[in-house]
Amino acid sequence: MAKSGNKMATLLNLILVLSLVLMISIAESRKLGEEAVACDSVYGAEEGDTCESVIQKFQLGADFFLSINPNLNCDNFFVGQWLCTEGTVN
Repeated sequence: MAKSGNKMATLLNLILVLSLVLMISIAESRKLGEEAVACDSVYGAEEGDTCESVIQKFQLGADFFLSINPNLNCDNFFVGQWLCTEGTVN
């Protein structure tokens, strides 16, 4: 009878550990407070482009343009860099 008790305790410990790992992985995969961008149209940056010139070219608001391009460094474009010109922020 003692052997079946040990097996049951081992099984319960295994289930507990797996449940804990699952909860941690789910919690870590969520990025709380981070907005999701859905880009519907892109533009490949050309030589000489700046944030201002792209904003004017596509008649966008500066805040909107920067919100749909959250990791954009306006001081360091490179030719061919994809810039979102239409989209939504969730």
